[in-house]
Amino acid sequence: MHYLDRRQFTFGVAGSLGLVSSTGSLLAKTPAAKAPVAKLTAKQYHNQPSSSPLHKALVDLWTAVRTDTDGALDVTVFPQNNNIPGSDPAALKQLQSGELEFYTLMGGILSQAVPVMDVQGLPWVYTSSQQIHKLDDGPLGRYLDAECRAKGIERLRGGLFENGFRQTNTVDREIRTVADFADLKIRVPDGEMFRDFFTTLGAKPVTLNINKLYEALKTKDVDGQENPLVIAQTNKLYEVTHHMAMTNHMWSGFNLLANKAFYDKLPDNVKKSIAHRLPPVVEAERKTTDDLNRSLEKTLQDEGMSFTRPDPKELKAKLDPAFYTRWKQRLGDKTWTLLEAGVGKIG
Repeated sequence: MHYLDRRQFTFGVAGSLGLVSSTGSLLAKTPAAKAPVAKLTAKQYHNQPSSSPLHKALVDLWTAVRTDTDGALDVTVFPQNNNIPGSDPAALKQLQSGELEFYTLMGGILSQAVPVMDVQGLPWVYTSSQQIHKLDDGPLGRYLDAECRAKGIERLRGGLFENGFRQTNTVDREIRTVADFADLKIRVPDGEMFRDFFTTLGAKPVTLNINKLYEALKTKDVDGQENPLVIAQTNKLYEVTHHMAMTNHMWSGFNLLANKAFYDKLPDNVKKSIAHRLPPVVEAERKTTDDLNRSLEKTLQDEGMSFTRPDPKELKAKLDPAFYTRWKQRLGDKTWTLLEAGVGKIG
């Protein structure tokens, strides 16, 4: 017997299974099973506490992407780098190796893997956060993207979160003039520009990961630290320090990074969701952080912290042209040219 002489199987236009007679008329139709959505899970690390604006922003981002894609990408956000030994440098290595899928990090530490990222922290070069955001949206930002990709890191377009301009926060010593930096043991992140900068000012930089900072200030293993006001607030540094000098010496932000191999294999709909959801989340985080950095002076004063305002011209004069010449050589002519196109002549 030839059962298919008069009947054949075929797929309808919409993908449902239909039974067709030898004359072509539809005899029966049953919906095809919906293809299961492939599920990818990932980890997102950042070095701030769960109370920070950055943590909230990242949770909002990945919750929205999970919803958009019906769970095709499920990212869990871990504050304070999930308390891994080695903190930021260790997490950066995990990102490059593929052990970690997503990470946020400032340029001054990302430069361990991508040297040109130090450009984000050049002291007394930028006049506002908005200026930096504009530069990052233009040719300089695209060049930084390419340099990151060459190291196996995808720097997500539009994913530069705000941290703010960095201030000098001390336990006992007030900073009023450049002379007050002499022999000051100041905690800095693990970045060469931080060490070079404070050494040039006459201080003694001590490299320490942020998860060790509170205790180091409490025990006076270091005399101070430098960060935007929002970091002093969210990490409760007002409990162990007494003075804040508004030096505005460097800008810092959090670059949203992905392991390039992992990012490249994401389905197009997931990439489109990330690209769609990221800008409003970044905009909200920037506004929240900016508002906090502006309002926290009074809040920290209420916590007992005193504020000073050293003359930035006097501080910058201590660097002399040699500092900028040195960093122009390290960052390269192309980086420097793209930077000066946005901020004017440096040094």
